[in-house]
Amino acid sequence: MLQAASCPSTLRRRFPWPPATVLPLAVLAVLATAAPGHSQALYTLETKCSLKGAAPVACTVEATDEGESTLYKHTIGNVVETVRITDSPVTMTRWDEASRTWKRVGQAEARFSTNTVCFDNRQLCVVNPNYLNSVREDRAGTNLDGRDLVMVHFGKDGRVDASCYDDACALIKK
Repeated sequence: MLQAASCPSTLRRRFPWPPATVLPLAVLAVLATAAPGHSQALYTLETKCSLKGAAPVACTVEATDEGESTLYKHTIGNVVETVRITDSPVTMTRWDEASRTWKRVGQAEARFSTNTVCFDNRQLCVVNPNYLNSVREDRAGTNLDGRDLVMVHFGKDGRVDASCYDDACALIKK
């Protein structure tokens, strides 16, 4: 369960929905309040996650503000997956334990009907209705209205190079 009553704007600005014409890669609102180099716990969420397209299972998501980035640590059983979203430029990476390096996220998507956020073609998915409901409320009256799927594709430099809604997302998956 989310420990805060709602999703803080600090988190919404770093998460990559809605993209393109709404606001590229995030609801970029207020700058983080933590000083550079200083970690600040933002929230802990008890929810469900899935790996490699498997059925969702219980997991814990811990969000930490690192100044210029936010870390989202997903603990799924004995597996830990961490996603880092940086501010300037806005990029997304996943920690690769085998190589002990950050690897670029190739694509990310949000599906409002299932309250799911996924990375790299469903390699990691998390159910986060609080965040997605906050996005819908904050972006009422925009081109996000009536949409179910929002997806972004990241280029080799880690920055957004394409975004789409609903059926048009099949083009990005090619």
